Amino acid sequence: MATVDIRGVKKAYGTTAVIHGVDVEIRDGEFVVLVGPSGCGKSTLLRMIAGLENITGGEILIGNRVVNEVPPKERDIAMVFQNYALYPHMTVADNMGFSLKLRKAPKSEIDGRVQKAAGILGLTHLLDRYPRQLSGGQRQRVAMGRAIVRDPQVFLFDEPLSNLDAKLRVQMRTEIKELHQRLKTTTVYVTHDQIEAMTMADKIVVMHDGIVEQIGAPLDLYDRPANQFVAGFIGSPAMNFIKGTVRVNGKATFVTDGGATLPLEAVPAGINGKRAVYGLRPEHVRLDPAGVPVEIIVVEPTGSEILAIARIGAEGKGGQEISLLFRERLALAPGETIRIMPLEGMPHLFDEASGARLAS
Repeated sequence: MATVDIRGVKKAYGTTAVIHGVDVEIRDGEFVVLVGPSGCGKSTLLRMIAGLENITGGEILIGNRVVNEVPPKERDIAMVFQNYALYPHMTVADNMGFSLKLRKAPKSEIDGRVQKAAGILGLTHLLDRYPRQLSGGQRQRVAMGRAIVRDPQVFLFDEPLSNLDAKLRVQMRTEIKELHQRLKTTTVYVTHDQIEAMTMADKIVVMHDGIVEQIGAPLDLYDRPANQFVAGFIGSPAMNFIKGTVRVNGKATFVTDGGATLPLEAVPAGINGKRAVYGLRPEHVRLDPAGVPVEIIVVEPTGSEILAIARIGAEGKGGQEISLLFRERLALAPGETIRIMPLEGMPHLFDEASGARLAS
């Protein structure tokens, strides 16, 4: 196991810069997830850690060794890809032990490591099968087993669950987390799925357009997003962003562009009359007869909860659309007006121009 330090790392293809001075510290044994939308640079950063992409600027250290010029095979890392990359003509056992065979390891050592990894992953009864005889989840476990037998300092996962169906993704992310808890190997995991990031990570690195927007524990990012981008990316359904103006007259309120008035608790000094964005997660509301009126547009029941799309404005008419999430089994109907109240301490306030979080 080892630390991974990413210091001022940059990447450019010709004159096009795609990574703009990224700094991330990954502790020994930590499970870190790089998350962000397509094109944000997360997979490129992972490939630079692996040595599959050259570094334009900065340094990457694995342990205490700068690896900028070190070939991939000498970095003591193991990578699990999205497409499994298994050899179709080899059995599961041969696929898992192939890297050790290339190193000319003794057959007894190869067999021992393969058996140990197969036991961890529940593959013992499949060792004689070929990839074509396996399900998608089993193939992904074989790819993970191939990484485990190498006993690397660092595991790298590049969107390993993208090709699986929804139910299998849930199962596999649990298995990967359990595997990490058992092996305690430093892990860097790339995904565009914020649910994967939230449920698996010790620490999340949120990336956007080649920069790091925020680094922190999953619940820290959920509760205290640094800016509007992080607030909108972390959490499902996404946070509502309501434009309007801050009013301070004894107590602070937020008047939306549609004319509705929402409560505010703590606001910075000198913000009265300033434009801002009110951030409210769909699950952070409750029904309240004294609350703000909203008009229901669409109701989407899922069984365990109800998602409603509503319009917030003066008397529930006009204004912008927002999402509301209720755990109760409510009888809501399109066209109906209900009254909601944000839960205490849950709204966020963002600067309209920069997107930076102002208060919550």
